Amino acid sequence: MIKNMELTIIIFLSILAVQVSANSVTSNNYFFSSMDDYLVSAEVMPEPVGGITAIYKNISYPSAAKAAHTQGKVFLMVMVNENGSVDEVKVIKGIGNGCDEAAMDGVKKAKFTPGKSKGATVKVKLALAIEFKL
Repeated sequence: MIKNMELTIIIFLSILAVQVSANSVTSNNYFFSSMDDYLVSAEVMPEPVGGITAIYKNISYPSAAKAAHTQGKVFLMVMVNENGSVDEVKVIKGIGNGCDEAAMDGVKKAKFTPGKSKGATVKVKLALAIEFKL
């Protein structure tokens, strides 16, 4: 249950066919250990079980972010395995003051329907944008 009604989190599940090159990843000090094992897109993309509200329930607005009036979008790369579990979450672009961590933790707690390609469940990487707005 969302404890704070002033929290508005808009989550966009993006079906992006964008490859993150190794150069851009390492130049931003991000390391994806087994990123190549995950598909960029699948016939059926992973979706949160229970819909977007399942992720809403897992995220609360950090008090430091409220105090500093921090607002904006946290962009994440999420690795979802064949079982629909989140293997890894990395911040691509954050806004700080605890929002990045809150977004990551909320997504890690979520269960997804697995991605499917050619009738088989597959590992898929997907981009999420989580908006924090006071």
